Amino acid sequence: MNPAIIDPIAVAEMASGNSRPKTSVVEALANQEYDRDVLMQALQLQYEEQQELWALARARRQGCFPNDEVEVRSVIEVSNVCRQACHYCGMAKGNPQPKYLMKHEEFVEVVDHIYARGRRVLLVQSGENQSQKFVDYAARCTRSITDKYPDLEVILCLGNLSDAQYRQLKAAGAARYILKFETANAELYHKLKPTDTLDERVACLENLIELGYKVGTGNIVGLPGQTLDDLVDDLLFAGKWPMAMVSSTVFIAGEDTHLRGAPTGNLDWTLNTLALMRIMYPDRLIPTTSPLERLRKGGQAQGLLAGANTVTIHDGTPEQVKKLFTIYSTHRFTPNEENLFNSAKTAGLGLAKGSLI
Repeated sequence: MNPAIIDPIAVAEMASGNSRPKTSVVEALANQEYDRDVLMQALQLQYEEQQELWALARARRQGCFPNDEVEVRSVIEVSNVCRQACHYCGMAKGNPQPKYLMKHEEFVEVVDHIYARGRRVLLVQSGENQSQKFVDYAARCTRSITDKYPDLEVILCLGNLSDAQYRQLKAAGAARYILKFETANAELYHKLKPTDTLDERVACLENLIELGYKVGTGNIVGLPGQTLDDLVDDLLFAGKWPMAMVSSTVFIAGEDTHLRGAPTGNLDWTLNTLALMRIMYPDRLIPTTSPLERLRKGGQAQGLLAGANTVTIHDGTPEQVKKLFTIYSTHRFTPNEENLFNSAKTAGLGLAKGSLI
C-alpha cells in the first residue's frame, strides 16, 4: 500500500488476518482497552459501528461535561506573517502573498464588538513569528483586553516561542495556549515542516505546561506519507501530557503550497480520531474544526456528534484580510453564527456563555 494515501479498505484487508472482530471494538473501548489493535480498527469503523463509536464518545463527554453545552470561541487572526516553511500551509515563509498585521487599536475595537455580542472566549491566532517586536505587540493586545474584560478567557495560538516570551504573554493575561504537534512521526514532521522539529515542538509544549497555561494540542489526519500506525501513535502521543484541550483536523492540500494536488485526508477517519480522543481523554475540550465543514456539509455537526464540545466562530478577523490567512486553503470555510447555532442544534447541544474549564 502506498503510504502517501491511507486506504481504509486496503488496510482493513491487511489487518483482517489476526485482529479481533470489529463488532467487539467499541466494547473494548468501553472497557478502556486502548491497545494498538483496538485503536487501529476503531479508526476504520463505518456505518452502524461508527455510530456506536460516536455514541460512546458522547457518553464519555456527558460524564465530564454534564451540561451538554458547546464552548463558543471567537477567533481573531491578527497576522499571517510566519517564519516557518511548512509544506502544507499557504502562509509559509517565502510565499508571495501579501502580509498583514492588525493595528492594536483595530484589535481592541473588534474585541469590544464581539464581547458585546456575548463572547467570553477569544482565540488569538497568527503565523509563527518569534520576533520580540511581534511578541511585544501580542502581549500589549492581550493585556489591553484582559484589563478591560477580566471575565474574558484568552487563548493564544502563535507557535513556537521562547520561555521568556511565553512568560511575557502569560503575565499579560493569556490563560490558554494551542500548539498542535500535527504528527507524532518525527521524520514525517520534519519532512513536512523542514524549519522545525518534533523535539522542539514538544519542548515548547512542556514549557507551556510548566508555566501554568491550559494547553491544547492535536494532529492532522491524511498528511502525505502518513500511515495508519502513525495515527495510532498520534492518539497515544496526545496522552503523554496533562492537556486541557486536544483536537484532530483533516488534511486539505492548499492551492499555494508545496503539497498542492495531494489527496485530501479521510474525513471519517478524522471524525473517528476525534471520537477516540474523547473516549481516551474525556475531560478535555475538543473543537469541531472548519475543515470538516469544508469537506462535508454538516461536518461540524458531525464533529459534535463524535464527541467535540467546542466551536470556533470567525467573527473577529476583519473581512478584508480573511482571505490572506490561508492556513490550509485559499478557499477555507469560515463558520458564522448561523452555522454555529445549526451545528449545536443538530447535535442536541446548548451554547455555553463562558469558559468550560
